[in-house]
Amino acid sequence: MKLLVVCASLDLTQPFSATPAWWQLLKAFYEIGVEVIATPYQGPAIESLWWRAEPNPAKWQGDAFKWARDSARRLLGQPSAMPTTAAAPDESATEKLIRRTVQTLITPVWAAHLDRILRREPDIDAVLILTAPMNHLVGIAAEIQSRHRKPVFYYDGDMPASLPSMSGFASGFRIYQGADPAEYTAVISNSQGGEAALKALGAKAVHTVFYGADPDVFSPVEVAAQDIDVLFYGHGREYRSQWVEDMLAEPSRSLPEARFAARGKNLGDLGRTALLPYLSFSKLREYACRSKLNLCITRQAHASVPASSSSRPFELASMGCCIVSNPYAGIETWFEPGKELIVVHSREEALDRYRTLLNHDSERRAIAQAARARLLAEHTFRHRARQFVDIFRAYL
Repeated sequence: MKLLVVCASLDLTQPFSATPAWWQLLKAFYEIGVEVIATPYQGPAIESLWWRAEPNPAKWQGDAFKWARDSARRLLGQPSAMPTTAAAPDESATEKLIRRTVQTLITPVWAAHLDRILRREPDIDAVLILTAPMNHLVGIAAEIQSRHRKPVFYYDGDMPASLPSMSGFASGFRIYQGADPAEYTAVISNSQGGEAALKALGAKAVHTVFYGADPDVFSPVEVAAQDIDVLFYGHGREYRSQWVEDMLAEPSRSLPEARFAARGKNLGDLGRTALLPYLSFSKLREYACRSKLNLCITRQAHASVPASSSSRPFELASMGCCIVSNPYAGIETWFEPGKELIVVHSREEALDRYRTLLNHDSERRAIAQAARARLLAEHTFRHRARQFVDIFRAYL
């Protein structure tokens, strides 16, 4: 099979949190024998051992837009994000103007770019769009299907926060306003609980493919000692402030004999928790493996809609970490609570489980080993790549 993939970004230096997942997925396609041509929607084209890169045809336009948006936010202040449990307001006049400008100036450039690739390489079997804004590409999927007779699939990796009924993240795009999900052969997402919402938006066919982890990338690393008791890595309190307080900040005050650490930014007051420097990905992996307990504090949008996957539980499991999670609807879809990870429902329960696990090395290690075994059996990106291929073949 040969795929043309429009990826939101291939640049790991940019603040797009899903980009590492796209690298792992494209690598997994290669590993199961799928040929991939990748072209980024934002930023430069980056070649790798696992895919062939095509240029971003609107790079300067995208860079100019990003510079203008970032400059406006620095001058006017970062917009505050609204709770994801409340209905999002209609598009503002500014948002409509931006979207229509993009559709006028950038969408035709992308249509011509993809048309050239498909004409040059008629053996491409299908087109996959990985979380590039759907409303920036209106009409392109329908045109490809009509002109080239190729199925076009859209993968939304930000479900359910991306839905019009939710506000998404302050730093992101609102992708469904002015879009037409019905023009795609099928819409695939990371959220099983979000399938009905996608059908309500008009998607003709809906599938779910969860996140995962590449065990060659997120692998355990030998450390001299587990000198960190409790670790959390992640960015921002947005939509999880109370659980950051209950699982990290307050326990660090209540357990002065334990060493709490965090790697991230915009996390607010974390009590006695030490902030660790980033340095590199390999250092982040070392931090996780040096920690006796690793916290998975999932944002409310994902935690409240059943089986809405995020990367962190799979990454931690892949590294052989003992995971302690906040309540996460559908987490039993991937891991068995009590055996492969621990779920706590209150600040008091978190404190109790920390004390128990920190005093029982064998129990903690058994949970970590069980989580990694489950990951290897069911949740690698090779598993996910095969699921994608099975979906694609059903429409060829």
